[in-house]
Amino acid sequence: MQDTYRTIAEPTESIYKEKGSKFLAFAYPVYSEDDIKEHLAELRKKYFDARHHCYAYILGADKSRYRANDDGEPNHSAGDPILGQIRSADLSNVLVVVVRYFGGTKLGVSGLINAYKTATADALAKATIIEKHETALLHIHFGYPQMNDVMSLVKDYNLSVRQQQFELTCTLTIEVRKQLQQEVTAKLEAIDEVKVEEV
Repeated sequence: MQDTYRTIAEPTESIYKEKGSKFLAFAYPVYSEDDIKEHLAELRKKYFDARHHCYAYILGADKSRYRANDDGEPNHSAGDPILGQIRSADLSNVLVVVVRYFGGTKLGVSGLINAYKTATADALAKATIIEKHETALLHIHFGYPQMNDVMSLVKDYNLSVRQQQFELTCTLTIEVRKQLQQEVTAKLEAIDEVKVEEV
């Protein structure tokens, strides 16, 4: 099962100008559709006076979830060129939004395709490309007596802890590599009175 993918380490941006129109490109590492919605909402708020917020994204190590949106530009003149650049860089878990300010001169479909493609390519070229494993978040519920067993398993598998709460009952949210998810879940559930659920 393919569980590694290439993505960008941090958000980047670039600007491309053509015949008075400005194309502001923003590239983000993302993990879910909720992440994507948040970034889009932020940009729409910040650049509320822009005519178009076109975007594309790819999610998952297998790149099976993707979308391209022209946001009012002629069909396939904005979202597809953005998506094409993410694909040609062989990236996943990436969102690119290009905010366009119209400069008064129409660019035509080929001009638009070129502008959205170039703005996206510039933003992605500035990014640091990293390789990551696809992961799942597990929520673990246990009592104090199980603390040592649970924590030694977390240490053995070198799992990163996202959230922890140690009160009367303890909860832990851990990030586990997708390939190891079943194995880790089985070992945790083998400990008495430990409940595991995928977030």
